[in-house]
Amino acid sequence: MPTTDYSRVSEVDALIFCVPTPLNEHREPDLSFVINSLLSVLPHLKAGQVLSLESTTYPGTTNEELRPRIEECGFTIGQDFFLIFSPEREDPNNPKYSTNTIPKICGGETEACLEVGLALYQGVIETIVPVSSTQAAEMTKILENTFRAVNIALVNELKIVAERMGLDIFEVIRAAATKPFGFMPFYPGPGLGGHCIPIDPFYLTWKAREYGVVTKFIELAGEVNTAMPDYVVGKIMTALNEHGKAVKGSRILVLGAAYKKNVDDTRESPGLALIAKLQDMGARVDYSDPHVPVMPKVRKYCFDMRSVPLTSETLAEYDLVLVATDHDRFDWKLIEENARVIVDTRGRYPQAAGKVYRA
Repeated sequence: MPTTDYSRVSEVDALIFCVPTPLNEHREPDLSFVINSLLSVLPHLKAGQVLSLESTTYPGTTNEELRPRIEECGFTIGQDFFLIFSPEREDPNNPKYSTNTIPKICGGETEACLEVGLALYQGVIETIVPVSSTQAAEMTKILENTFRAVNIALVNELKIVAERMGLDIFEVIRAAATKPFGFMPFYPGPGLGGHCIPIDPFYLTWKAREYGVVTKFIELAGEVNTAMPDYVVGKIMTALNEHGKAVKGSRILVLGAAYKKNVDDTRESPGLALIAKLQDMGARVDYSDPHVPVMPKVRKYCFDMRSVPLTSETLAEYDLVLVATDHDRFDWKLIEENARVIVDTRGRYPQAAGKVYRA
């Protein structure tokens, strides 16, 4: 049963930390949730327990931040208390993979810690992948998410190049994906979203500076991805201008508040950033999202908004419809037939002059 009574920690054999690891205002790691969680349970730990940190973080966190605090309480790691790092691997709404079928990385502070960690997860996860240390496990997760962020930045930049050349980047990516080796498709969009990909690479860049390494490639990818909402706003301005409108005073409907299709998670969603930017420019903005009926409060934004139902009448009321997230539950034919102008950031519609603009 859920509880806020930390004294009950003494009743369990295993503790698993799955708490946020955001960035602060200076784009530096904020481990306050991890540290405060540990400080809350420390008085109630007992010999023989195992603690697993699953939150994504920079290499060295488990060893440098958790281990010393636990040892200060009189425990010996690997003998009477066991400490592991086993990062969360989830892909919401993935029909093929679920928590128990996704291979799980596990690293221990000692060999004994690793053995206990493997025993902890083997009963519920089909495949456990042991690595040599908690640092290796932490680096593995950072590599996975940085790989994704960098490749998304690449296709976001190529999207701009292809547009200037009069090419459809989605057609090009689909064609390249037919190569059975040496290529993995990534798709451009209005910016990065979710609680992992926009944040985790900067945990690594911060830690790398401690070792005298400037991760230029990762930083550049971050700049490209961060600039995407502004690129989309520029396309909105162009689309409205060509139809005799300015952003100020225009009615704009944003399709999708969630950061990815078919989920209800709005954390770091580029759709929210676009709503804020358009409102700041004087647009009258609404949104429609079947998965997000009421806009939740998040760290950066506090919108008092509710999802607008999609009908032919409501669509016709807006000067422009922005496709920010391509949920399968949207009626794309209805949208195409009734929207005056469409700015499409997800490649949902074939590129066409006049009504549909790619962004």
